[in-house]
Amino acid sequence: MAIIKPFKGIRPPKDLVERIESRPYDVLDSKEAREEAGDNEMSLYHIIKPEIDFGEDVSEYDPRVYQKAADNFKKFMDKGWLVQDEKENYYLYAQTMNGKTQYGLVVGTAVEDYLSGVIKKHELTRCDKEEDRMKHVRVCNANMEPVFFAYPDNQRLDEIITRYADTVPEYDFIAPIDGFRHQFWIIGDDNDIKAITEEFAKIPSLYIADGHHRSAAAALVGAELARKDQNHTGREEYNYFMAVCFQASQLTILDYNRVVKDLNGLTSEQFIEALKQDFIIEDKGGKIYKPSHIHNFSLYLDGCWYSLTAKEGTYNDSDPIGVLDVDISTRLILNKILNIQDLRSDKRIDFVGGLRGLEELRRRVDSGEMRAALALYPVSMKQIMDIADSGAIMPPKATWFEPKLRSGLVIHKLS
Repeated sequence: MAIIKPFKGIRPPKDLVERIESRPYDVLDSKEAREEAGDNEMSLYHIIKPEIDFGEDVSEYDPRVYQKAADNFKKFMDKGWLVQDEKENYYLYAQTMNGKTQYGLVVGTAVEDYLSGVIKKHELTRCDKEEDRMKHVRVCNANMEPVFFAYPDNQRLDEIITRYADTVPEYDFIAPIDGFRHQFWIIGDDNDIKAITEEFAKIPSLYIADGHHRSAAAALVGAELARKDQNHTGREEYNYFMAVCFQASQLTILDYNRVVKDLNGLTSEQFIEALKQDFIIEDKGGKIYKPSHIHNFSLYLDGCWYSLTAKEGTYNDSDPIGVLDVDISTRLILNKILNIQDLRSDKRIDFVGGLRGLEELRRRVDSGEMRAALALYPVSMKQIMDIADSGAIMPPKATWFEPKLRSGLVIHKLS
């Protein structure tokens, strides 16, 4: 069962939140962070992307960069740009995209739950990326950015969320980059805090939606601090890390599409012919075609769109991995025909998040940069939870959650 606790969040004053808030550290590179921060000395990028305070020749992994994160965090606190709440609270965070709003509870989740598997993952992590985030957590002694969790729908939690959502939020703004609305409330009532803690204690599992490396880093640093603390009791703040937990039914998962540089020596006609072995193919002409259902794919090649429907027997609907369209397309198209065997390292393939739309696929092919594009039907949250429950791992580049969490609305200190 999931163990959570409220915490004394470190937050911007209401009038400064739009100067401080930012996109997550891992959705943009150093150049983009420099441009977005501009001359805004209050931008959170000075803490989560502190290489922007150095010349472009300084690596983001330079020890001086990590120390700069800690120095800037202290500076933000000293200047009152970030202020710690006096009491432990939960928080409510809402995101509105294209008229749809999803509500997440911001909580402290237990390191032990991550280590024991109560918090379930569906992706592999890389040691170098884990270590990068661990260094950042260590030097700042804080979780600067939350991770993104899902939980099974819960009526009592939904009632509490709805009641707070009907009140005036602490923060309410439209983010400049994505154009989405972000709102934030403080849940400080002791009875509500008790009720939220009790309801989570009934939930068997939490599911990492986005932020596998941040989750791993936060949990590993928490465990590290526990080992070093001779007076460890289990109640210390480092035993928890910050997460925003959304009801699974509210989450939006977009398609995560593929573009390839070549057809592995095949002509277009030979490629189409090879596809016919495993797919029913329909020529859709020049108008963009979007996959309409599970096991249906969209191919863009030579200015034409095609519908590809996987034939019966090419997938296993009773297998949580085998049922996935990302697995079908990887096995039957990328591996079998195009000889792209490692999606993480092969330079012949690239990936395009669904927020960019299928027009982006057509642009990259028509420009000559890529030879063909493949669009997939989005993975469902149920599929992700089934895979996590089975202990299996999703194939690479399978999910694209949107909108992304904004950083800087609240920070969790480890002591």
